[in-house]
Amino acid sequence: MSNIKQAILERILVLDGAMGTMLQRYKFTEEDFRGERFKDYPIPLQGNNDLLSITQPEAIKSIHAKYFEAGADIVETNTFSGTTIAMADYQMEDLVYELNYQSAKLAKEVADEFSLKEPQKPRFVAGSMGPTNRTASMSPDVNDPGYRAVTFEDLRSAYKQQVEALLDGGVDVLLVETVFDTLNAKAALFAIEEVKEERNIDIPIMLSGTITDASGRTLSGQTAEAFLISVSHIPLLSIGFNCALGANLLQPHLEAVANKTDFAISAHPNAGLPNAFGEYDETPEEMGEQIEAYLKKNLVNIVGGCCGTTPEHIKVIANIAAKYKPRKFGYVPDQRSENSNPSL
Repeated sequence: MSNIKQAILERILVLDGAMGTMLQRYKFTEEDFRGERFKDYPIPLQGNNDLLSITQPEAIKSIHAKYFEAGADIVETNTFSGTTIAMADYQMEDLVYELNYQSAKLAKEVADEFSLKEPQKPRFVAGSMGPTNRTASMSPDVNDPGYRAVTFEDLRSAYKQQVEALLDGGVDVLLVETVFDTLNAKAALFAIEEVKEERNIDIPIMLSGTITDASGRTLSGQTAEAFLISVSHIPLLSIGFNCALGANLLQPHLEAVANKTDFAISAHPNAGLPNAFGEYDETPEEMGEQIEAYLKKNLVNIVGGCCGTTPEHIKVIANIAAKYKPRKFGYVPDQRSENSNPSL
């Protein structure tokens, strides 16, 4: 399905930066989000970035192209909120398949253009699967700790629909990202394994958690090492962390897992921590210097940026990554034993 498995053995792969940060530059209005097709929609749509793959496709393609031009090997589809659960906020559950399919198609078109121009540096598309806006491990009601706003089955079903659309749209790898609740992630991984079995295919899987505070734990309470152990039964291409922290604060958590797994390791941190206005001030050079510390310590195989990062950040990161050899890891998914059991 893709030769990303070969590429990751040859070089450190560079992931793109933030989609939301780039979209903010366009200053899209409510009318821009709606386009002609949704001009009479009954509720506000501004902020539904995934919808822009349908109403502003050229902007999405342009952002992907800018990241590839900056040196990215992999771009993520514009589908971070592309589940029926997340789209319920906009009453757009019925659009989920189309949103994911179109987002994957747009990204793949751009990736193919760059791969054609530079066949020695093939470009890849990662189907972005965000955590949804609900958590299966914790109650949203402090007065009822046993209550859950979502079930494992709800999540599995929603993720399965997303996976099928992303695959139909042509993604090379699936990226379950910004995991704050490992039970949510397990539902996504279960759905992926289900689709793989039904279609008799092997699609590489990237998994990226998020450490939410200085305690070094995910929101559902796991340390970096515990997160790794709890998902290691799945045949992953890579595991790592993104969001919440800047590159320097993320490093100890990468160190905690890098020597404990045969998976590739990924990291796409924020451009520092947000300031009082929720903006990210870390320059490409500042972030690049911190990322280089990962490479000097041989911690990562895939590196990129999350909130606040731009093509300028990715260009600096790509130039630095090109100077280092990839971290050696002892596991390539298609060499997995036939006797292994990926079920949850």
